[in-house]
Amino acid sequence: MASFEDELERSGRIIYKNSGTSMLPLIKQGRDLLIIERPQGRLKKYDIPLYKMPDGRYVLHRIIKVRENDYVIRGDNRINEENGITDSQIIGVLTSLVRQGKEVDFNSFGYKFYVRFWCITYPVRVMIIKFKSLLRRLKK
Repeated sequence: MASFEDELERSGRIIYKNSGTSMLPLIKQGRDLLIIERPQGRLKKYDIPLYKMPDGRYVLHRIIKVRENDYVIRGDNRINEENGITDSQIIGVLTSLVRQGKEVDFNSFGYKFYVRFWCITYPVRVMIIKFKSLLRRLKK
């Protein structure tokens, strides 16, 4: 089986269905078709890069902050940030998402609203997650 890097080199893009829940509610495991292409220059806030961690895992999460030499990245369904992700780790960027045969328009008002709303409400979601965790611990 070819690596993501090999497939990008061969065809210029990767088309696959993801596994995992870190980008819910935007990307659902096994449902959505993802199209990843090589990045064209530095990425921007809210882009969704595919990058390789030092342990060899591939991760697809959203950029929440662009810094001079690296990025701060977080999954839409995660509370922990990944700091220090560099351009050399990034192998591609999500350029298209196909759900139920229809492409999600990353330039549409609805998508841009979702992204900003989801990022702005992050502190509230963290409090809810921590509260639920506390309730679970208290039940035990």
